[in-house]
Amino acid sequence: MYVKFTGTGHVLPSQRVTNEDFTNHEFYDEKGELYPMPMPDLLRKFEEITGIGERRYASDQERASDLGAAAGKVAIEEAGIDPNSIDLIIAAHNFGDMDKGTGRSDILPSLASRIKHILEIENDACVPFDILFGCPGWIQGVLLAEMYIKAGKAKRALVVGCEMLSRALDPHDRNGMIFADGAGACILEASDKPGIIGSAVMNKAAEEAYYLFAGPGEKPGADPDERFIKMKGRKIYEFALKEVPKAMKMAMDDAGVEAKDLDMIFMHQANAKLDHAVVDRFYRLYGIREIPENVLPMSVNWLGNSSVATVPTLFDLVRKTDYNGHTLKKGDTLLFASVGAGMNVNAFVYTY
Repeated sequence: MYVKFTGTGHVLPSQRVTNEDFTNHEFYDEKGELYPMPMPDLLRKFEEITGIGERRYASDQERASDLGAAAGKVAIEEAGIDPNSIDLIIAAHNFGDMDKGTGRSDILPSLASRIKHILEIENDACVPFDILFGCPGWIQGVLLAEMYIKAGKAKRALVVGCEMLSRALDPHDRNGMIFADGAGACILEASDKPGIIGSAVMNKAAEEAYYLFAGPGEKPGADPDERFIKMKGRKIYEFALKEVPKAMKMAMDDAGVEAKDLDMIFMHQANAKLDHAVVDRFYRLYGIREIPENVLPMSVNWLGNSSVATVPTLFDLVRKTDYNGHTLKKGDTLLFASVGAGMNVNAFVYTY
């Protein structure tokens, strides 16, 4: 038995926010001092380092669960199924639902339960639950659903990655420009034809556990009890370069395929420079010195980093649109990979 995607979906939040929209912000460093660099130069350097020119934010009235349900609805419609035939819903996120201006995470009830409610799924046997796994949450949800289906505990699963990071950002932290909002989803079902054929999951939580964390604002005089998403960027970059290629290869070894067999890689859209460096190191593990053409679609340049939503959103874009010359065909071998808070790393190999 294999597990395959039978439908995918994503939604793009309505607000397009460019780097220039941050021109009047004041950014402080960890010492509480204003960055001395003129803002145009800071914004230009930011884009050079990250590849991010713009991102999407949700409207003031929307919540993460709203985006997640909308993406789920698209996936359900493509799969052509009755929503009440779904018997497992997994929602991956980091901050739950957070109403604008409150700074408070709301996960009672769970986002998966809210998504089930919004989609009007009345099947009592449909079990909804959330997972907190950092940016790799959607991939981990896919692997959990695969386990349930292979164990005979579920026949059909909806896995959603939804995030509203714009509500958890310190307006005085330049790292906040990286993050965005979004949602992606998929329907997974059992199949006698290859789907997921290999996977790997790893975690390092010694000194690495708090490379991403919730911390107070950078501006002097900020409320010490307020918490925003914070990151040790250099530490994360070094960690990803070292650990992610290894996890990708572990998944490939588990699947019994090699880098030369790959047709496309769907990487978590964290940072364009980082993603290319990780993939370059992955291929070097096989003695390949250059990344093959068209193997690495990217969306971080115009969608930013929406955490759990980046991979399913990019996958859906490539599947359904003429996306920058990237196309999929039946039988393609795909590699999905992510890294994030915890520090968690995961990957899986898929026969399309």
